[in-house]
Amino acid sequence: MRFFPVLKIGIPVAAVCLCLQAQEPPGKNPPSKDTPVDIKGMPPRPTPADYPDQAEAGKVTIAAEFQGHAVPTLQGNLTNEDYVSVETGFFGPPGARIKLSIGDFMLRINGKKTLPSQPYGVVLGHVKDPEWVPPEPVISKEHPNLVDEEAEKAPKPSSSGLNTGGNNDPPPIVRVPLAVQRALNQRVQKAALPEGDRTLPVAGLVFFEYSGKVEKIHTIELIYSGAAGKASLTLDR
Repeated sequence: MRFFPVLKIGIPVAAVCLCLQAQEPPGKNPPSKDTPVDIKGMPPRPTPADYPDQAEAGKVTIAAEFQGHAVPTLQGNLTNEDYVSVETGFFGPPGARIKLSIGDFMLRINGKKTLPSQPYGVVLGHVKDPEWVPPEPVISKEHPNLVDEEAEKAPKPSSSGLNTGGNNDPPPIVRVPLAVQRALNQRVQKAALPEGDRTLPVAGLVFFEYSGKVEKIHTIELIYSGAAGKASLTLDR
């Protein structure tokens, strides 16, 4: 008989807990539109026809657009002078999967020798943000061509009073802050075509080493040979 009071107390408490759980809306802290999302690769365009060029490799449709020396990212375009990029998209039946590798791609420019695709990591040290404005450097009085942090390591002027500075001196050296460079690297990494087993559709950038001017390119051929089969796309410049 001593167990009854305990049961009388326990049942209402459990009911209150269940009621509170029912009243609590799902997703207590749902992500807002401003919450960063870890996206691998670029968002695929709605259809292959939304890319300028398409080709079939087995049951997979490969779509592409030549981006030149630009590196498009979700936050805007970056630039570089030593590599060109091709935005690629892979489409197939619902739920289809494909195994992707950077080694699946080659690029032929102006009918010359094919260029192998490069991992995004080699591009990181070459990209620039055209919208980033470097801070005004603090110029050393003793060494007008150096910023203060480098002037400390430079030799002091001699007592002769000779001034070696002049109009022929190189401009002050301005380095991109580490935090800015890290942010650029993350943008490139997220825009690159993801490798491994992926669900279609999937899209991203593929990079090729080419430092020539885009204006001098007359023909571009993207060659794919991978798990889906083989395909060749003639790209618009």
